[in-house]
Amino acid sequence: MTGYAVVVEQAEDGGYGAWSPDLPGCVALGDTIEGCLAEMREAIALYIEVLRERGEAVPEPRAVEAVTLPAA
Repeated sequence: MTGYAVVVEQAEDGGYGAWSPDLPGCVALGDTIEGCLAEMREAIALYIEVLRERGEAVPEPRAVEAVTLPAA
């Protein structure tokens, strides 16, 4: 299985937030990008664990590529 796409955004306070389009409600926060991604890895693992405990299907990753486009 491939990994889940994760979007990392910088907050106004300088920290970072992350979320995954394939896992609604799965989010993480961190003071640094690295810290945020470490928290997100843990959040994804826990999210999947809870889905399995509930007998729910684990979503397959859908995103295959991400790009950053310049502002117009």
